[in-house]
Amino acid sequence: MGALYFLPILFSLLSLTSINANAESSQADTPIETTELQALPDTQPSSHTVTEVEIPADLWTRIRRGFAMPDLQVDMVQEREQWYANRPDYIERMTARSSKYLYHIVEEIERRGMPTELALLPFIESAFNPQAVSSARASGMWQFMPRTGKDFDLKQNAFRDDRRDVLASTRAALDYLQRLHGMFGDWHLALAAYNWGEGNVGKAVNRNLRAGQAVAYTDLRMPAETRLYVPKLQAMENLIANPQGKGIQLPSIPNHPYFQTVPLPRDMDLALVARLAEVPIEDFKALNPSAHRPVLLAGGTSQILLPWDNAEIFERNVAAYDGRLASWTVWVAPKNMKVPEAAKKVGMSEEDMRSVNKIPPRMLIKAGSALLVPRPSKQEKDVTTKVADNGQLNLAPEIVLRKQVIKARKKDTLASVAKRYKIAAADVAKWNSLSLDSALKPGQKLVLMLPGKAGGKNKKATQRNKG
Repeated sequence: MGALYFLPILFSLLSLTSINANAESSQADTPIETTELQALPDTQPSSHTVTEVEIPADLWTRIRRGFAMPDLQVDMVQEREQWYANRPDYIERMTARSSKYLYHIVEEIERRGMPTELALLPFIESAFNPQAVSSARASGMWQFMPRTGKDFDLKQNAFRDDRRDVLASTRAALDYLQRLHGMFGDWHLALAAYNWGEGNVGKAVNRNLRAGQAVAYTDLRMPAETRLYVPKLQAMENLIANPQGKGIQLPSIPNHPYFQTVPLPRDMDLALVARLAEVPIEDFKALNPSAHRPVLLAGGTSQILLPWDNAEIFERNVAAYDGRLASWTVWVAPKNMKVPEAAKKVGMSEEDMRSVNKIPPRMLIKAGSALLVPRPSKQEKDVTTKVADNGQLNLAPEIVLRKQVIKARKKDTLASVAKRYKIAAADVAKWNSLSLDSALKPGQKLVLMLPGKAGGKNKKATQRNKG
């Protein structure tokens, strides 16, 4: 790898250009899929001006210079400003955490000609925590729902979740925001749609248009969470614009890259990668949050992020390392299997099988599932790209047999009882120590073992003794 991965910092800095909020107007023809939106007047300036600026040494200065959205002036903005100002420790934690990611986000925003206010959105979404998971299952610092993540090509498989990936999620979020701005021609409405959904915002806009009412963000009926969403961003913008005036202390963030991408040469244990890069394991996970297993599979994770100065260290240490790179591999279940059976098959304890693959109790492993298992010492080949990039762990509730006692009806036989409960007559005979041709008396008690999902109650078990 060597010098190929050390692009001069100055080259990146000289790419700085002025920001224009209307630069992605080419997206304006994208239709709303869930509702037909009537045309809105273009509120963005049509002229494009280029201003020569001095390259700032501090990233906050660079972000301020790119602010381009209209200010939202409502009481909720001031209320939120005060909320932030009263929590300096919270602001300090968020902004310190953002220092790993902000440079890359600002670079991508400027490259697309988007307002730099958008670089502050992860403060609102996740407090810049790429491991954040909401109660609604949104994940990552941009908080993508599973379905939306798939719509924007964010892989979610047994070995990684790209909704947490720094590069992939940022690309997807900016793609989505550009598309939304193209739909609505207004950044405040685009942000509302990012939070509430484009279909919902489109319906709200059309409802106002039909009623002859204005269609600005402040004019629409929307849930309380969305009503507060843009004021939160505006409040954060105001704090970044004038931290001293708001009583806030921002950490210094240099205006140069924090990390760079490095190819992953082979399947490697995550802890080993961090050790060879001489990076604390938590710092490595912060830059590579999509990896949620103890091994990184080169077939699915072709590159990793490392702090700028550690990339060459990693390359040098990997070249000198002659030990085992990966202690885990992937085994694909050939059929539906219970966890103890699968664990025995690959030489693991049931506890380890559940722990490393995150399998809850009373769940069945479905055929075709990809599971991490110990890698045999003599295994040379890495996991195939197909499995590493697409492997899924599919589970289903275990089916267990539950004891139920019934009373035979008039004219019942073992065959008729078995048919009624969709079980084998031979099993009924076995459970009750009877022969297949045994006669039954009305009211005679019979023991049945009926299937039911683990952890649940068999519906017919509540009808005990009713036959």
